[in-house]
Amino acid sequence: MRKVIGLSISLLLLFVMCPFIEGQNKVQKNYVDFVNPYIGSGGHGHVFVGASVPFGAVQVGPENIFKGWDWCSGYHYSDSIVIGFSQTHLSGTGCADLGDVLLMPYVGKIRTSRGEQDNIQGSASSYYKHSNEKVAPGYYSLLMDNGVKVELTSTERTALHHYIYPVSGERRLLINLKEGIDNKTDETYLKKIDDYTVEGYRYVRGWSPHRRVFFYLKTNKPIQNLNVFNDDTPAGNDELKGASVKGVITFNDNAKDVLVKVAISSVSCSNAEMNMKGELPGWNFQAVCKQATQKWNKQLSCIDIDTKDLRAKTIFYTALYHAFIAPNLYCDVNGDFRGHDDKVYTNNSWKNYSTFSLWDTYRALNPLFTIIQRNRVPDIVNSFLSIYDQQGKLPIWPLVGGETECMPGYSAVPIIADAYLKGIKGFDANRALNDMISSATNPKQKGVSLLMEKGYIPCDKMHEATSIALEYAADDWGIALMAKKMKENNNYQTFLNRGKCYSQYFDKSINFIRPKMSDGSWFAPYNPFFATHNVIGDFTEGTGWQYTFFVPQHPEGLIPLMGGDKPFISKLDSLFIVHGDMGEGAPSDIAGLIGQYAHGNEPCHHVAYLYAYAGAQWKTAKKVRDVQRMFYTDQVDGLSGNEDCGQMSAWHIISALGFYQVNPSNGIYVFGSPLFHKASINLPNGKAFSVVAQNNSAKNIYIQSAKLNGKPYKKSYISYNDIMSGGTLTLVMGNTPNKNFGSSLIDRPKSAE
Repeated sequence: MRKVIGLSISLLLLFVMCPFIEGQNKVQKNYVDFVNPYIGSGGHGHVFVGASVPFGAVQVGPENIFKGWDWCSGYHYSDSIVIGFSQTHLSGTGCADLGDVLLMPYVGKIRTSRGEQDNIQGSASSYYKHSNEKVAPGYYSLLMDNGVKVELTSTERTALHHYIYPVSGERRLLINLKEGIDNKTDETYLKKIDDYTVEGYRYVRGWSPHRRVFFYLKTNKPIQNLNVFNDDTPAGNDELKGASVKGVITFNDNAKDVLVKVAISSVSCSNAEMNMKGELPGWNFQAVCKQATQKWNKQLSCIDIDTKDLRAKTIFYTALYHAFIAPNLYCDVNGDFRGHDDKVYTNNSWKNYSTFSLWDTYRALNPLFTIIQRNRVPDIVNSFLSIYDQQGKLPIWPLVGGETECMPGYSAVPIIADAYLKGIKGFDANRALNDMISSATNPKQKGVSLLMEKGYIPCDKMHEATSIALEYAADDWGIALMAKKMKENNNYQTFLNRGKCYSQYFDKSINFIRPKMSDGSWFAPYNPFFATHNVIGDFTEGTGWQYTFFVPQHPEGLIPLMGGDKPFISKLDSLFIVHGDMGEGAPSDIAGLIGQYAHGNEPCHHVAYLYAYAGAQWKTAKKVRDVQRMFYTDQVDGLSGNEDCGQMSAWHIISALGFYQVNPSNGIYVFGSPLFHKASINLPNGKAFSVVAQNNSAKNIYIQSAKLNGKPYKKSYISYNDIMSGGTLTLVMGNTPNKNFGSSLIDRPKSAE
């Protein structure tokens, strides 16, 4: 509820920032001052709230009792009960998992139960108030109603907890290996090593089909006792192995102020210990918090915006912060990690990553990474190629050691192709192309055999068939372009043809993409508003209206199917106007609606930019500004849908700069409407690219004219190479459309063939 729980930037600066950075030398801008981590923690945003460093393996933060979809990250702003502080969390996903190694400090008699939402009496859980909670990049603090104050910060692989206990009462710390975020344990283990050290593990089944999480825990105050429990049943002291192990540490009466370090590893407890020694050998909470803040400042400094609108600045830098939470490091300080095949991989020459929401992020986040995180891209690609070796195909939605198989498409493909076509080195291109082709022809990949046999996937043979085929077409286009550049003409032709299979689904009699039956007939009866799951003819989290425009790889091929520029523009206009019943059971993901345009889910994210392909860039400008205004706010429900590991935020970031890469594999960024007077991208190559929007305002949203490095520029797009070469794009803005800008065929964006 926006009016009840929104936070202004002034309030955020007053009490949220990590208290340990107030006195530091502010020679560098404190970009973290403009981050409000609560944005997206309500509504359906599902963002992580807690302490982490950019792309870290650890996301340490509070955990509520899991109550369904809106608790996918383990935390929802509407809640008031905390059951502990776990070391791993997802951010913005539509499915739940992680929440590993849950620690809960409390006082009084030994208790191990988490309690229930309507009754936590006698449990270890506590109520809390947001007025006693503080959060900033790299820092989290909460004074719980049980009297214990908790502070959290982290390095990449190690969390640091600070507990301040009340004066009276026995000081306890529950180590709960049973509870996770909607997952179940196969085996857990806990052992006291010495008076300051505990180790253990969780073997887990959840959204990720199998995970192994090892941990090493050290305290700065002696452990008086470790009582172990099988679930909530006492089972002795110091050591236990079982399905749901819990342990309660008791500190002595002098331990009012306690520090606890927790390092994790996918390999072993000894590797977790190595991670702790390598990253966090000391006990200086203030220093670790300051380092975490500095790491965030360094990453956030990649884009510097010039605006007097503090609200807009908060929304922008919070989006950038959310874009850098995932993917997550999935390797130890020596490079070791456990693969999808449960084998340990050593002697790796790259940093391995996981937690890739690929169906979401290939659209905007990964193309954004090629600009502002270019040096990280080779590690991402090598992580994909390693997963291919582990499971025999490129990843779909990999999560810390397991393949979730979630969502249609083989969405690692356009990310790899985009990196290669942009000249990014550091991975074996031949190996990459072979893995891409193998994945795209793998008969075990859903629908691929049917696609290769018929040229389309029949809706009476497979659930969500049409969406799957359209995703494959977008992916296959990337294979074609990469094969062409590598002079593999046969593969180029094959996958270019597959990339055009959208035409198989276009019913010209109704001007819609339409599911097709095995005998080649159209699915009937067909309602393009219908989005109910588990019926023949449905789509993945969308409707026929939305998927009719899902041809990001080749919009100029879709336009003539609709009869040319004017009919296409008219149809696209209708998308933003029409209303209809999506049917009983339509997924909650279809949110952020303007007509049938759904910004709360990814299949629509490129759609506003399609006008430019028909010579009406000015219409793109209007729609993009509408989306920014309506669906990105500074409130806790300030996202219109799941954050999805940075994709929702990436759309805002890159659109605020004034452009968007529609085709995920060709490096062409289509102009929209820049949000700021000036935005400067500090490129990894040491150069800078600036977008200057003269006369920009809430009303002056239309591009009147453009210059690139001082020379007149008539195109309605800019290339990746132009951006990475550095320089200045100057856009003169006005309150009425210049309908001639970008209207000529020669000035429109094109999808390379």
